[in-house]
Amino acid sequence: MKSKQKKILIVIILSLFLIGSFFIISKKIHTQLIIKYNNQKSVLILDRNNKIISLKTNSSDYYAKYTDLIPDNFKKHLLLKEDKYFYYHPGINIFSIARAFKNYLLKNNNLSSSTITQQLIKILLNNEKERTLKNKIIETFYSICLETQTKKDEILLMYVNSIFLGNRTQGIHTASKLYFDLEPEELNDKQIELLINTISNPTNKNPFKTEEFKINRIKELKNNFQKCYNSNVGFELINLNRSDKLTIDAELTKDLRATLKENLQTLLDQDASNGSIVIIKVPENELLAIIGSPDPNIDNYGYKINMATSPRPIGSTIKPFIYLKGFEKNLRPYTLIEDKEYKYTIGSGFSFYPKNYDYEYRGEVDLHYALTNSLNVPTVKVLEYVELDNFYNFMLDDLEFEPVQDLDNYQLGIALGELEMDLLTLSYYFTIFPNEGYLKPLKITSVNIDSNNIIKNKLLNSRTRLDQNKKIANPAFIQLVNKILSDRKTGIKQFGAKSNLNLFSKNYAVKTGTSREYHDSWTVGYTPNFVVGVWVGNSDDSPMDKISGQNGAGKIWHETMNLLLNSKYNKNTEFNFDLIEEFYDENNIVYGLKGDDFEVYKNLMQNDNLILSPHNGDIFLFEENIQIPLKARNKVKWFINGSPIINNTPVETPRWGVSSPQTENIFQPTNLGKFIIKVISKNKEEEIIIFIEE
Repeated sequence: MKSKQKKILIVIILSLFLIGSFFIISKKIHTQLIIKYNNQKSVLILDRNNKIISLKTNSSDYYAKYTDLIPDNFKKHLLLKEDKYFYYHPGINIFSIARAFKNYLLKNNNLSSSTITQQLIKILLNNEKERTLKNKIIETFYSICLETQTKKDEILLMYVNSIFLGNRTQGIHTASKLYFDLEPEELNDKQIELLINTISNPTNKNPFKTEEFKINRIKELKNNFQKCYNSNVGFELINLNRSDKLTIDAELTKDLRATLKENLQTLLDQDASNGSIVIIKVPENELLAIIGSPDPNIDNYGYKINMATSPRPIGSTIKPFIYLKGFEKNLRPYTLIEDKEYKYTIGSGFSFYPKNYDYEYRGEVDLHYALTNSLNVPTVKVLEYVELDNFYNFMLDDLEFEPVQDLDNYQLGIALGELEMDLLTLSYYFTIFPNEGYLKPLKITSVNIDSNNIIKNKLLNSRTRLDQNKKIANPAFIQLVNKILSDRKTGIKQFGAKSNLNLFSKNYAVKTGTSREYHDSWTVGYTPNFVVGVWVGNSDDSPMDKISGQNGAGKIWHETMNLLLNSKYNKNTEFNFDLIEEFYDENNIVYGLKGDDFEVYKNLMQNDNLILSPHNGDIFLFEENIQIPLKARNKVKWFINGSPIINNTPVETPRWGVSSPQTENIFQPTNLGKFIIKVISKNKEEEIIIFIEE
């Protein structure tokens, strides 16, 4: 081969090598730039209807919501001002570079030679503040690489989404919203001109610096921008590091926050300042709304605290779970129980006597009546029957609840509402009732399990895995609870015929709760389509002025339920009661399960003690004219230290559908000491010991 041919071959091979190397390098640079471009985009959080909930600043502390389409008018003005030969050059404009070099030699200040592609590279490489010769050479090479791998329209779109337009905005979408409260395609020529003029000096030439914008107008538009990009729907605590679509309904949340705020204004006179609402769509278990404060932007009243995730004593809302466990151990809604004064000795050695909400006892009642009317004393007896260890295991192992303190610190106080839990967790656990015994994953984001885990660990005080449906209870026992909680007639005596718990619908269930000394007001209710939980109280744990679950949280719950019952979320799905059977008991219809041994289950909690009060071992403080009530189940003869007491007074203590005769008398001790109290009935006798001390 001749020498000339060899040289040509070497040149060809070398050229191919250089071209191939350039192609590989440009491909790598293109990938690098695209990654930088995508990372520059703000984290965008959408609601279930694709409405923007939150737009977070990017790593450079700018708001950057990308658009997918450049309006034709904006495109025309942009190219005319910034790069009229954009579609004809390979990323650099040789003539502009030559002109800039000439101006440099002549010491002219006009050194601009950048194309749109070069400007984009400068932004992506974060070289705006370092205009060195080295950086310019790198930007030139990168521009050529990008042009060889990317279509012109794609480069232009990347540029339009990346340009800095003042006041922490990046890209035309966020700038259009901030300055004009318009979408980019809605801008007129004058507004487009103002935005394009901003590119050369975002700080001093943005639209807020023009005469057209007065100070008050600037404030108004900044507020519009915040409202548009930060809907403030209770998700301030979620720190998502990527864009996502939530199950939240932003419009519903907005309406409910207004409802919460309005109702709390009327409750201020009763020392209630804060509240929260949680709504979960079932059977999917999608979180529709979580409102932890009437207005998180206000510093007063503890409004900065998200009370939807703050544990508080939950009052009587724990009772459905206690009765559920009782039904698993053969108790039934028709099981009879004595609502009377009981004595319990706690670990400290002191005794306590559970009281009902109204400090009254109703004698013999059934569990249906007891739960519907939220009686404390029967609930304590049911929890005692279930056994504390069994209920602890249910909470810790089945529900995977993480308590604020060891459950053994509460003991039977759980039945009296002392257990702490946050509203979100409580509402989540209530989904087992409309979901027929299954605790399903709580869905907060679209479908991604990993992001759900991140959010759930932050939001929900539960370790339930998100990739499984966990069976908590047999559907038959769930149906018994649903039957009781959906019965509003039996609760009329306790809650009244006109009540916040009564809706123009029969297809719902509800439970209220009030913590000790009115610190917390709760109402949780549900249909087969959604669960609604409401809490009212004070974030500093100060007591309210006699606001119960019914007249505090119940009012907000009532309005929330009416809103949902008239929304697209109400599918009018009926509760399923196919496993329940009706029984007739003393001309009343009562409910149990198919195959029940009615008489056995009815009397599982009955005892035949004659003396109802006082209790064996009671100690009384001696005072002048002290009177100790003596109560017995039936008509009896009373004896104190062997001496009879006369003048028994018959007392009728009715229950729902049943009458239970009792007798009572008064013992008036005149000295200190030990006293043996004995009663004799027609076929039985019984005695206890009490003490009178100083």
